[in-house]
Amino acid sequence: MAAIRWRGKMPADVIEKKSGRRDAVRAFKRDAILRAAKLVFGRDGLEAATLRAIAAEAGIAVGTVYLHYPSKEALYADMLAGSLADLLKHLREAVAKVPEGEGQLMAGALAFYGFYRARPDDLYLGLYLGQGFRPTSLTPELDRLLNGRMIQGYTVLGDAMQKLARLDPETVRAETVSLVAAVGGALMLETTGRLKVLGDTGEAVVRRHVGQLLDRLRGRA
Repeated sequence: MAAIRWRGKMPADVIEKKSGRRDAVRAFKRDAILRAAKLVFGRDGLEAATLRAIAAEAGIAVGTVYLHYPSKEALYADMLAGSLADLLKHLREAVAKVPEGEGQLMAGALAFYGFYRARPDDLYLGLYLGQGFRPTSLTPELDRLLNGRMIQGYTVLGDAMQKLARLDPETVRAETVSLVAAVGGALMLETTGRLKVLGDTGEAVVRRHVGQLLDRLRGRA
């Protein structure tokens, strides 16, 4: 059957269908790239990963990857931005389910722990941003963007603290950092099996830290 050729202006519904197909194909390829990148970054680390390796993992041409992402840093940034958006949504939902009071802080801390416990690849992505294991080579602009999104998630925990006591901004910052560090440490020790050797669990560590934090906050209420 001969292909249909339009004379004159193509109908709006045909243009819309073609545009929709192009968008769907583009979204499919982008998702394939992100899935492959998650595997490659987890296997090789940010520094050793290459767009060529990611393209091979996705089963597409490396040129196609460049159409979506100009560099592996841009691809990494997009992955981490999505992860941090998921974390923020998860924390807000967890806190909103609990009546206002001490339970919100515990719920937020456990949600933070639970999010990364269930998604260890996202934990490693975050560690690269925080210079956890290897130096990153992100641009200052990407660093500022991603750090800003990370702080948004931490602010959920800080807001829960401020509802319980009269705290100055520096105290909120210090207590939030300590809480995040405790959760992060518990996650790493549990992931490597160290906590099991010590007869403990990450959740128990987080609960103890929050319990001690709540004791301090009661004294400031």
